[in-house]
Amino acid sequence: MASSIWIALHFLGLLAIISLILRPLMGRFFMAKYSRLTKEQFEELHEEFINFLATQSITGKEWDEIKRVKPEVAEEELDVFSDLIWEGVLNNASYLENISAMQLFLFKVEAAHMKLIVVKTTNENIDFRTPEGFKWLQKNFAYDEVEFFTANKDFTEDKKGDIFSLIEQGAIITKGDLFVFFNKIVN
Repeated sequence: MASSIWIALHFLGLLAIISLILRPLMGRFFMAKYSRLTKEQFEELHEEFINFLATQSITGKEWDEIKRVKPEVAEEELDVFSDLIWEGVLNNASYLENISAMQLFLFKVEAAHMKLIVVKTTNENIDFRTPEGFKWLQKNFAYDEVEFFTANKDFTEDKKGDIFSLIEQGAIITKGDLFVFFNKIVN
């Protein structure tokens, strides 16, 4: 995620300028497209948030004043920053995984659609989320207790929204090692 954040920050300056231009047109009704970053994520991105405020000529002292006097404006700034970060992260997401006890959902993001590989076990004693369950899968993926399914799904007009929806459902962005491995098996 760190490299995705770094790329997002390259766009941050430009997007901040655009937001400064558009904000008066939007009034105080900015609607965040994505969820607000968590407190932990804001803490991790503290320096980037300072740079974001600096692109709007807001100093640390002014930010404290905004939070105190105009909390709705501070909330809006947090949402704008969150959306900028999410936009950069989602632009660079190539693979996602959602792992449950008995299933792996492995996604590859392509230009117009998403490829999906589902790996499922029929063995109810296995939990892929545990080290033991994952080791079991590595040894037994070629046996009848493991099933594979594949699908392609076209993106809607909001590709990044489609990807974000998977993240909201528990998927995480990965380097795609599992997808690449199982793609060789199913193709």
